[in-house]
Amino acid sequence: MILTRLVFECFEDTTLTAVERAISSLITELKYNGQIIGNEFPCLLKDGQFVTQALCPTEDALAHYNNNSAVNRALTALNEAGVLKPKIDILGQELHSDMSDPEHNPSWQILYTSYVQTCSPLRCGEHFAPIPLYRQPKLANGCYKQLINWQQDWQACDQLQMNGRSAEFAAVAEIGEHDSSLAMRGRALANTLEKNSGIATYYYLYRVGGENKSSEQQRRCPSCNGDWALTESIHQVFDFKCDDCRLVSNLSWDYN
Repeated sequence: MILTRLVFECFEDTTLTAVERAISSLITELKYNGQIIGNEFPCLLKDGQFVTQALCPTEDALAHYNNNSAVNRALTALNEAGVLKPKIDILGQELHSDMSDPEHNPSWQILYTSYVQTCSPLRCGEHFAPIPLYRQPKLANGCYKQLINWQQDWQACDQLQMNGRSAEFAAVAEIGEHDSSLAMRGRALANTLEKNSGIATYYYLYRVGGENKSSEQQRRCPSCNGDWALTESIHQVFDFKCDDCRLVSNLSWDYN
């Protein structure tokens, strides 16, 4: 990911409330269009300027050609609030996050996330690198809000099961069962992404537990009961792949 600074300047008398509302609206729309990543975007008022920092998938993420109509409306609303369009300062590569996938047409892609990741939830099947969402055809309402909300819910469940305290088993079921409410939402989104892009899109099922390694290696696809075990792991993460059901999974982390 690329760390970026956005600097907002007022060009006429306005109010703090109007400026805060306009900047917040722009940040929200950029987030739901996949142009910035994360959940927290602190904004600093310094020397008459409003400054915020954000992670972007690529250096050109905030270029106008990646905007959707909602982002453009938010930019117009900035002007109506007496604020200029932000000056964008590329600070450089953020060391604790993944590099985005180079722009190309992958043969397949995966809907995959975890609670420790701050990046796009869509990954290239060939490189396992995050794919910027704005490279994909739009989803509902011309943005990716449904997909980002699914990602947030998946990460929340992952955090609960990793903590091992509150709602652990319910959380594991949500991210590990092919027919959980969370999985059904994700699989529907993956199906839409595939239809819109023409790229085979798989859904990741988290796996933990099981009786032993031998029985884990003989697991069948939970959706069609087909043979989905791979002879070699993909990206050292996926040990199972069902091309019919568009599902991938890992050998239980208890035996991996």
